[in-house]
Amino acid sequence: MSQDFYRIKRLPPYVIAEVNDMRAAARRAGRDIIDLGMGNPDLPPPQHVIDKLCEVARKGDAHGYSQSKGIPGLRRAQANYYAKRFNVELDPEREIVVTMGSKEGLASLATAVTAPGDVVLAPNPSYPIHTFGFIIAGATIREVPTTPDERYWKALESAMRHTVPRPTMLIVNYPSNPTAETVDLAFYERLVAWAKENNVWIVSDLAYSELYYDGKPTRSILEVPGAKDVAVEFTSMSKTYSMAGWRMGFAVGNRELIAALTRVKSYLDYGAFTPIQAAACAALNGPQDIVEKNRNLYQARRDVMVEAFGRAGWEIPPPPASMFAWAPLPPALREMGSLEFSKQLLTHAEVAVAPGVGYGEQGEGFVRIAMVENEQRLRQAARNIKRWFRSMGMNV
Repeated sequence: MSQDFYRIKRLPPYVIAEVNDMRAAARRAGRDIIDLGMGNPDLPPPQHVIDKLCEVARKGDAHGYSQSKGIPGLRRAQANYYAKRFNVELDPEREIVVTMGSKEGLASLATAVTAPGDVVLAPNPSYPIHTFGFIIAGATIREVPTTPDERYWKALESAMRHTVPRPTMLIVNYPSNPTAETVDLAFYERLVAWAKENNVWIVSDLAYSELYYDGKPTRSILEVPGAKDVAVEFTSMSKTYSMAGWRMGFAVGNRELIAALTRVKSYLDYGAFTPIQAAACAALNGPQDIVEKNRNLYQARRDVMVEAFGRAGWEIPPPPASMFAWAPLPPALREMGSLEFSKQLLTHAEVAVAPGVGYGEQGEGFVRIAMVENEQRLRQAARNIKRWFRSMGMNV
């Protein structure tokens, strides 16, 4: 019996798992690891959201199958969010589908719309689902840069001119995971015009829509007039409302893509547990102070981390958005590479980060730092790192 499975063959070893396994082993051994690796929020959701979950879960009729595309009230709540936040009007029936987090939604969309041999343009470095969701579905990936400068546009032009078959889809992710880069509305305007000219779909991942800093709100591609002709956008409640484990997300925008995603999901799942969807309604429709509270908290952590790590001898550019910092390796240790650096950092400083090479070959030379520990722990991480640097003979 063959065990040479086609899709598994297309997946490389998951580099980040090596560090995750080391972290887990160290914790089992009783070591106090400061975990800045996974973007797992350390705060609970608002109390009224938890209360709504419990309230609905107590109802006898709430435990059957739900709706794959999401209950109507939740789709209306997401439409209201887009109207208030981005001044974008969405039809809850034809332009919104609820997903089990943006990750599942992206993978299901890839299954719905990708044919074997299709070429998809995806950023490098990028969050793994942006490439491997489409690779699993049979696509070929052509990489484009993450940084939205003129090199980005030249890469798009080159891809359309020299790729056979021509690319059918472009993935964009701003604020970027892992690089935390952002774009303005002018970028999206140019991108929508390019997509229409080249007959390319755009898939926008806006999972960090509310984690922006220094008073510079993120933008949605759907704010561009006519963007719904070519674009679909994914959002998530994971970071905004500290609901990562609840797996609540949305796809909105182009009706053809939403219809395809909805149809495939109808074969794959019955939707999230109804009480979770009802609680998600309470989050979107209820008091929004948690949104600003989380934003301020992550910005404060960012500032503490940048300052403390800088004093320890590791200069980190302050991220303008997201819950991550994209940190270049210290020059004296750059030759280690991001994977070995991450392993050594865990072993000798008891600090876990994610190696940049795990997000694509262009991520080499960087690590991703998640701001998911409190300020005291971030300062402790800096002290540990400083001791390790000194043991390596670095002048800090």
